[in-house]
Amino acid sequence: MNVMWKMLVTVTGLGAFIVVAFMSFTTALAQSQTSPPCCLDRWDPAWTDRGMWGPGMMGPGQRQRMTRHWTFMHAGIPSEYRGVRSPLAPTSDDLQAGGALYQKQCAVCHGTEGMGDGEAAKALNPSPALLAYMIQMPMSVDEYLMWTVSEGGKAFETAMPGFKSTLSAEEIWKIVAYMRAGFPAIAQQ
Repeated sequence: MNVMWKMLVTVTGLGAFIVVAFMSFTTALAQSQTSPPCCLDRWDPAWTDRGMWGPGMMGPGQRQRMTRHWTFMHAGIPSEYRGVRSPLAPTSDDLQAGGALYQKQCAVCHGTEGMGDGEAAKALNPSPALLAYMIQMPMSVDEYLMWTVSEGGKAFETAMPGFKSTLSAEEIWKIVAYMRAGFPAIAQQ
């Protein structure tokens, strides 16, 4: 019995030593990170320690955005939008038409360059999405964009109107193509 007790103490002591050594190593590693606190470098493991995900850390309106994303990723979207793909191989005419539609239908909230700074943006809570950034995210696949533009934000308690009764699917695809092209300047008509 005495031998087994000594083995247990030795193994437990070794385990405690490994845990302490690992904690010391990770602490030293985190302290050696040189990226400035002003910049959120997603490749820097220390970014997770900057207090962005704690309780109460989501800003106003962030819950609605996260709920839409969560729904898309976990619960799915209505079957009519599943697997849809843009039929456009956008031409300059499509981008021009998409830009004109965007300026008419979307810019008042999302801004002329997709920065969420349109005339109506300050009165909205949550504020309009920053489309210039969002369009570059991996989540911005065709089915997500068609679903979002078509149905709007009523289900997520946002003021975005649904455009399925106002715009045709082809018009929505032209707007999507315009956004993916980086909100290029369009010729005034």
